[in-house]
Amino acid sequence: MPVLNKERIMGIRALESVIESVATSDGAGVKLRRSLGASQALRVDPFLMLDEFSSDNPDDYIAGFPPHPHRGFETVTYMLEGHMRHEDHLGHRGELRSGGVQWMTAGRGIIHSEMPRQEQGRMRGFQLWINLPAREKMKPPAYRDIPPEEIPEIRLPGGGRAKVIAGTLVVNRESTPGPVRELATDPLYFDVTLPAGASFSHPVPNDHNAFLYAHEGELKVGEAAAARTLRAHSAGVLSDGDEILVANGGPGEVRFLLLAGRPLREPIVQYGPFVMNTREEIEQAIRDYQSGEITRTAV
Repeated sequence: MPVLNKERIMGIRALESVIESVATSDGAGVKLRRSLGASQALRVDPFLMLDEFSSDNPDDYIAGFPPHPHRGFETVTYMLEGHMRHEDHLGHRGELRSGGVQWMTAGRGIIHSEMPRQEQGRMRGFQLWINLPAREKMKPPAYRDIPPEEIPEIRLPGGGRAKVIAGTLVVNRESTPGPVRELATDPLYFDVTLPAGASFSHPVPNDHNAFLYAHEGELKVGEAAAARTLRAHSAGVLSDGDEILVANGGPGEVRFLLLAGRPLREPIVQYGPFVMNTREEIEQAIRDYQSGEITRTAV
């Protein structure tokens, strides 16, 4: 885990630690793999949790995520393949399809469901939880449904490609902003694909924490002489620095997420779907949910 309040180091970021994903289930029994968030010690500020779901067996996903509450953070659902419907107690409804993203700010409270709209075929994607600063935890909830055509896909030198979900991708001095910008945590969220033999480098703000998640193939992370391997279905926490450098470490295609964000450096108290700064705030969230106050005040 990154150490807080230390002097940042410039240069290529190294692979500092690996968080291997573990098989688990959530919602009404959806099978998935969890890396960040598998325990409350496994976080990379401001990122709280990363789940990967991938199956062509409907029994693994068909029960979905029936109505459940959130408070105090953001959820980002990135659908690689499949179709899921979002509905909430405020009357919002969204259709999340292959290649699309839903960026939800739970704020002071939301009760929502995420249910499959398919009875067969593959459902594959990710859900990321990003913490909110204390000053924003009780703001009104908000949503952004981002269809795939609004997510830039950029060709990279060497035959690779990158999808830009959040932040700005810089290639050959040309900048491509993603659809999500100007958030308190200033996140980068790229989905990068590299063919055999290709590499990828990119600046990362020196004051950001960063990690990689390999979801296909094998990565070599860091400068060649000291590069470490990151295997599929694992998160790699990066050291300080102002640039990442990775290379395809196998004979086939490799695909990975690059995630970086400005750390909040605030206390975190989590109880299931509530993430606040103090125990008293968590107890209030539970009371608000049990009494129905969330549904009355989240408008």
